[in-house]
Amino acid sequence: MLRPRRKKSFFRHHSLSLVSVSILILWIVLYSVSGPSTHIGSFFGNAIADWTGVVVTVIATKYMYEKGSAESRRPPKDLLSPTLERLRDHSLTIFLLATGIGWAVLYASMNSEAKWGQVVGNIVSEWTQILGLVVMTKRLIEPRSKESAR
Repeated sequence: MLRPRRKKSFFRHHSLSLVSVSILILWIVLYSVSGPSTHIGSFFGNAIADWTGVVVTVIATKYMYEKGSAESRRPPKDLLSPTLERLRDHSLTIFLLATGIGWAVLYASMNSEAKWGQVVGNIVSEWTQILGLVVMTKRLIEPRSKESAR
């Protein structure tokens, strides 16, 4: 006997995004009330940068596309002008570049030794890693890696 399919709840449909954002918020709250010069405070600061990377990876790859990257979702087959198609085909890289420049400008204007300056510096590093990974997965391959299978 087949049961009718139930509609997935909002939480079930977006659970990875919601849980990732919740964990990031937890790290921000814990860092806000801790001393940055303590081991645990330093850990929370690093965790903020790492989980910011997780959140951007989960959400950006959900809505953006990068032509040639195995990690990107496939875009709809719309009829777009060549310019809009090019922007769509590289929307993930464009997003990471634009927001990465924003993080770098913010970092440059901060005291790098201040509590939040260290965190923003780590976020700039995280953004560089994510962008590098997106660009590398477009052209480079690894044997026996499903991301490299073409």
